[in-house]
Formats: sequence, structure tokens, C-alpha cells
Amino acid sequence: MDNHAGALVAGADFGSDSVRVIIVEGASGRTVSEASCAYPRWAKRMYCNDEISQFRQHPLDYIEAFTAAFRSALQDAGEQAGERLLSIGIDTTGSTPCPIDEAGVPLALKPEFADNPNAMFHLWKDHTAVAEAEEINAIFSTADSVDYTQYQGIYSSEWFWAKILHTIRTDKQVKQAAYSWIEHCDWFANLLAGQTDPLAMYRSSCAAGHKALWHSAFGGLPSEECLQQLDPYLVLVKDRYGAGPQHADSAIGMISKQWAAQLGINEQVILSGSSFDAHAGAVGAGIQPRTLVKVAGTSTVDMMIERPERLSGKEMKHVCGLAEHSIIPGYVGIEAGQAAFGDIFAWYKSLLMWPVEQMIQRTDLLSEDQKKQLQEQCSEQLLYNLEAAAKEIPLQAANQPVALDWFNGRRYPVLNEAVKGAIAGLHLGSTAPAIYQSLLMSAIFGAKRIFDSFVEYGLFIDRIIVIGGIAKKSPYIMQMMSDVLGRPIMISKQDQVCAKGAAIYAAVAAGLFSSIEEAQEIYCETYEADYEPNPGKQQDYAKKYKQYLQLAQSIEEFHSM
Repeated sequence: MDNHAGALVAGADFGSDSVRVIIVEGASGRTVSEASCAYPRWAKRMYCNDEISQFRQHPLDYIEAFTAAFRSALQDAGEQAGERLLSIGIDTTGSTPCPIDEAGVPLALKPEFADNPNAMFHLWKDHTAVAEAEEINAIFSTADSVDYTQYQGIYSSEWFWAKILHTIRTDKQVKQAAYSWIEHCDWFANLLAGQTDPLAMYRSSCAAGHKALWHSAFGGLPSEECLQQLDPYLVLVKDRYGAGPQHADSAIGMISKQWAAQLGINEQVILSGSSFDAHAGAVGAGIQPRTLVKVAGTSTVDMMIERPERLSGKEMKHVCGLAEHSIIPGYVGIEAGQAAFGDIFAWYKSLLMWPVEQMIQRTDLLSEDQKKQLQEQCSEQLLYNLEAAAKEIPLQAANQPVALDWFNGRRYPVLNEAVKGAIAGLHLGSTAPAIYQSLLMSAIFGAKRIFDSFVEYGLFIDRIIVIGGIAKKSPYIMQMMSDVLGRPIMISKQDQVCAKGAAIYAAVAAGLFSSIEEAQEIYCETYEADYEPNPGKQQDYAKKYKQYLQLAQSIEEFHSM
């Protein structure tokens, strides 16, 4: 394309269940079309085993779903959209690594590994590597007189090195065939650009810093001596990591001829670097210094950015993770979060729905279609009715239950994957709405622990932007969050905020803007407070929060016995 007049850019957001693609006007950031497609194999729960927390995704799911969603969005984007497209940006879940061969091909795309879960992408929530994570923590925190966990805190089983170590110990064939490993976000950007040499592949600052522990203070990844203590194979992964991470707004190449034909776009389309979905969402929401962006979904991710000099000398590894140039280049990306948020409410709904579903299925008065319809209606109305009833319960009500939000372990502050959730103070007068209210409070109080930790370490938070489905669906939860945190809450109105962030990366990589901040001024919405804290409730919530902290201490001690 000779100029950028009428140019379009695309953002692709690979979530846990599906991929969403948006196409926006390059100059204005206005979304002109969008489409999504679920991962077909994942939808059938293939290659997963809930009992051992194994969650794997086949690379063909990503390829097929992306192709379908992209072509659909392109078709709706207007005449000659494929010719007008200037660039594409990618974000994905993470840490979601996969073993690749010497040609950069995921092992699961080879016939001999086509149905081997260990040869696939290990989804972020895969927890099969808990034992390896414990071992990694012991070595990473003491090797070479260097604490390689000092910027990320306790190493998680969800992350890069733990998943690799677990897989090579349990599957010798994969270990022998895997020349290297790559994150989903990096692999797909390289795939579109036709850059498949593992030694030359783009690696994102986001994934490298937050999950592989890359940091300039170490001169890169953890040392060979450190990795050698775990397994000599990890030294090979380090050696084959390439030249080092690049920013998400980097131009990493042009679309390959094969992919240009497959998608129906011109061969001059620029590929930007990649990022994790939450971080792209922070960019799409308009993150800037002194702004906390919170993704509230099944779990949460809390993100801020800060200049390196303001964090110098701060020991924050127990409350969050810090990575250079993640989220926005030039800043340190700060990430914390809760391992369960919406998942807690989904669990409670499932618990209450079980007897309802059993009774519906056992009746002879309804057809199968009627049974299915009735179950769906009951499920849809359950949380709505619970929330409506919970809102009517006075905060000062005596003998109310107290809950703890560690249903999927605790991510921050101080990661502990072994602790569990709890509900205390139950009595024969406890009602379903009262228990639900306690679960809601536990989720918000977990958010407060993270918020207070940020403030205690000198981070200034002027505003909070919340993105995700819960932010739009539950005014009650959002008002509670504002009351408990004592800050205005602003809700992103965008439906595909992560994909919008990926589109911002793409627009900068293509030269439409000189920086992410400049693009955000055009692409991101302006905010006013949707929820203001109610001073009259501060004292009541403070009492409830104290009970929450007391329960947390007791449960921590119980699990340490």
C-alpha cells in the first residue's frame, strides 16, 4: 500500500475457549467488524483431564478457529478490506507453551504426536506441574547467590519452566523430539509471518519477563548453572531461546504468502509483536501511570505500569510480578491477580443446580427438549435471583457467614497453590443468598488485599478501570468493589477490549502512530466514574474485611499443618 488512507488494522484475541477478531479503521480506531470462533476440539474437552488439572489445546484449534473468525470479520469489513488491511496484532492466554521441533513446528502437528496431549499447548490453567514448581522455587531462589524469583515471586505451576520440566520428566518421546518450546502468543505471530526458525523467532517481552523470568539484571534468562540443577535439557531451551525478547509493538515481519492467500489479504500486511490477553486488554482499556486496570472474569488480573526508577529498590515479589517492557514499552509492567473470581460464583451455581437438574431429568412429564429448556432457564435466573436477595441483606446483619476466595489456590499476595477456599460461621439459619453474599465479599476482599499491597509499596492509584463480563453484568459487585476499595470504578464499555489492545500494537508497528500512548488517545474510550464509593458503608465493610483476614490466617495455618 502506497499510503495509509482508508487503512484497516486487525486485532486477534485468543482466549481460553475461542478466538475473537476485530477489524478497525486505522486512523480512528473505530471497530468496523468483528467475529469469533470456538476451538472445536477444546469444546469437546479433548486432551483434558480435570482430575489431574490437565488442560491442553491442539494447535489446529488455533489455526482453524483463527482462519474462520478472521475471514468472517474480513467479509463484514467492506469492499476490498483485504487490500486495505495494513497490519495484524495478536494476543493469547499465557503461560501457554508448546514443544516445537527444529523447524519450529509444534509437535502435535506431526503425525506421530497428533493425539499426544504432552505435544500440545499447555493452557495457562494447567496445574500438572505443581511438584516441579516447588522444586524450581527452591533452586531459582538460591542458585548462584542470585534470587531469580525476585521480580515475579513464588514460581507457579502455570508458568513456562515448570510445564516444560514436568513434561520432559513424564514423556521421554516428547523430550527427545522437542528442539525448543514457545509460548502460544509468540508462535502464532511467527507462524503468520512465516518465521519458523526457533533461533530467529520473535519472543515477546511480556511472556519472557513474567513467565520465563527474563530480566536485564540477570543478563537474560536464569543461568545455565541454575537450570542445569533441574535438568540439562532446560539449558538447551535457554540456548535456543533466540536473540531475546522484543516489544509487542515491534514490526516482526510481513504476512507469509501462504497465510495471505489463506486469509484473503494483501501480501504487504505487517505483523506486530504479541502479548498476553490481559496485558493487551490493559492497553485497549487505556492503561497509564496511576491507573489500575482489573480484568474481572473467571479469575482476575490486576495491572499497572510504572517507570523503572520509581520501583528501584522495592522488594515486591510477594505481592505482584514485575517485567520490563511488558504492557507498554519503557515501563515496568506490574501484574497481580486472583486465581478465582467468577469461577467462585459459577461453582456455587453448579452446586445449587445439581438437585434441580436431577429432578428435571427424572421427570416423565417433559420431553427432552423441554427438560433442556427448563434447565437453561433455571440456570440463567439462579445467580440473578441470588444477587437480588443478597442486596437486601443489611451489612450489619448478625451471624452472617464469612468466606475465603482461595477456591483455586492463592495467586497473590504470596502465591500458595495448596490453600483452599472456605466458608465459616454457618448455622441453621444461614440462607442461600447469605452464603452467596459472603462469596461475593470474599472475591472483593481478595481484590482489596492486592490493592492494599500496591498502596503499601508506594504505588499511587488514582482510578480503577474494570474490564470483563462481570463488570457489565453485575452493578452490585462493582458497587461493592468501589465501596471496599474506596476508589471510583470505571467500566470499559468495549466488548473486545483485548482485541482492541492487539489492534493498537498493530497500528503502532505499522507506523500509524509513533507510540502506544499516542494510539491510545485515539483508540481508547474516555471514562467517567460509573461507581463512587459510599462513605456510609466503609465501616461495615471494614469489620467484614477484618473477619476475612482472620479466616485467611486460620486456613493458612490449617494447610501448613
